[in-house]
Amino acid sequence: MSRLRKGLSVGLRVGFCLLLLLWIFHSIFLSQGKIAAQNSGLDWNRMDRSQQWRLAWTTGPNDLWHTLRLIQPLALLVSLALVGFTILAGVVRWRVVLEAQGLHLPLNRATSISFVAQFFNSFLLGSTGGDLIKAYYAARETHHKKTEAVTTVFMDRLVGLWSMLLFAGMMMAPNYAVLRASRDIGVPAVFILAMFVGLTVVLAVAFWGGVSKGFPKARHYLRRLPKGDLLERALDSCRQFGKQKSFLLKTVAISLMVNVVWVVQIIVLGQGLGLTIPPMPLFVIVPIILCISALPLTPNGLGVRENLFVLMLAVINVPKTAALSVSLIASAQGLFWSLIGGLIYMGRRQKEHLREVTQTSEAIKEN
Repeated sequence: MSRLRKGLSVGLRVGFCLLLLLWIFHSIFLSQGKIAAQNSGLDWNRMDRSQQWRLAWTTGPNDLWHTLRLIQPLALLVSLALVGFTILAGVVRWRVVLEAQGLHLPLNRATSISFVAQFFNSFLLGSTGGDLIKAYYAARETHHKKTEAVTTVFMDRLVGLWSMLLFAGMMMAPNYAVLRASRDIGVPAVFILAMFVGLTVVLAVAFWGGVSKGFPKARHYLRRLPKGDLLERALDSCRQFGKQKSFLLKTVAISLMVNVVWVVQIIVLGQGLGLTIPPMPLFVIVPIILCISALPLTPNGLGVRENLFVLMLAVINVPKTAALSVSLIASAQGLFWSLIGGLIYMGRRQKEHLREVTQTSEAIKEN
């Protein structure tokens, strides 16, 4: 019964993702169809709905494909390299988190696990679904600190998200006029600030505690929860982060650098498509989009991200088709690196299978 519920839940989210994509493609194609009708001397308003839709889905995909083909190869390669750089920077940040727990994971091992997580991010919910797989592999890397290893994965993600929220908040001041100009950016900006405040409270409690001072029996009730001993151990491991003054400084510095690279990547894509996009608004628009699309709403944030790109870039006069092209190319570049992670995953599975077979054979021989 639980499997059926999980299947239905995933199916509903995938369906929601597809509906979002269908809606954004349809709305953009309608706009392109209206332009095509005007260029052909047709009266769009006198056409019935079926004629409008037929024209939209006839001209829209061609216009989108034409826009996608405009990307300059050099810009495409530079943008692709920047996406890869963000993954590698994430590996460095995770190793800092691991070191704070006394866990030492070789760079090549941490890199392969991170790429495998990137692979699973492609079809799991939100843009952080691969963290579950990453936590699984992290736990397998140690025998005595499995809980701490799993905690590092989620703490790494939370610190990264908090830094992105911080970055978006800092960029709101120089972009105040843009935020006031449209609710399409202003409302999400308020939501981002609310997320920042909420996550700040969560991290402060996790790192430095304080709940047990107001509620002395908090630990007692925590132990009575299912897997309460593991939850308490995870909480104690979080306290280790708060005790190290340099931990937040290092991880936040790396995260802020990653945020800048994400914005530069979109700037490069825009230039490669021949778009005139003012760079400053992107420093608030891009992190807002990344933060919201990280929520577990659709697989890999697909549909949510595209809608946000179209809505927000329209505020700074970027055509809808061009904005969608930017989003689709950025998503495709993420999928490219996911493919690398998939190849690594298949290699890991084969090696681990051979190792298990060898160990089983040796155990049989000994008996």
